[in-house]
Amino acid sequence: MKTMRAVWAIFLKDVRSEVRTRYAVNALLMFVITTLAVIMFSLAGEVISSSAQAGILWVVMFFAAMSGLSRSFVSEEERGTTFTLQLCAGPLGVYFGKLLFNVVLVILLNIVIVVLYLLTMDQFVINQPGLFWLVIFLGSLGLAASTTIIAAIIAKASSKGTLFPVLSFPILLPLLMAGIDATKLAVEDNVWDAAWPNLQILGAYIVVVVTASYMLFDYVWKD
Repeated sequence: MKTMRAVWAIFLKDVRSEVRTRYAVNALLMFVITTLAVIMFSLAGEVISSSAQAGILWVVMFFAAMSGLSRSFVSEEERGTTFTLQLCAGPLGVYFGKLLFNVVLVILLNIVIVVLYLLTMDQFVINQPGLFWLVIFLGSLGLAASTTIIAAIIAKASSKGTLFPVLSFPILLPLLMAGIDATKLAVEDNVWDAAWPNLQILGAYIVVVVTASYMLFDYVWKD
């Protein structure tokens, strides 16, 4: 119960901090709007395959996550509140509180991305909405889980902005590949059975990353 209270308290602290500053939300929204505008003008009505459409969507989601999710721990270092958090809450409370905040932020962000993508990309038609949104949900959980632990690792580094995407890409590659394949199947009106292996990969990825982060975060946070 003590850990659960710490998780909720840290989540609410991050929400209140974001509401006051709107740093991550503004940065993410500006990146998404700019990127989609560039894509729309670049394609200019050109017909592209469903695989390319799914790939573009996931590229936007990946780089949107890279532009703002590192702030979860970097902001604590910049404000000098890391030691205060260590005194007020245990490592598990800190990790899962930050993870919960990133999960909510990524899910909301990806919903906005998909809606704007549908509005700007006339060719992008979702034939299997249930499968599509399940893939987006699982992908959001995987993005949040990976970026949370990576943000904790690079928080004390001098070149945080450079390290974050460099470390994130190889770790997120299995998630991106499975997400793109499953999204393509949802767009092409395939049955769920065809996407089941990719859904298994996404689920296993989330479990592995969260479990590894749970085991390692104590060392990352204190050292």
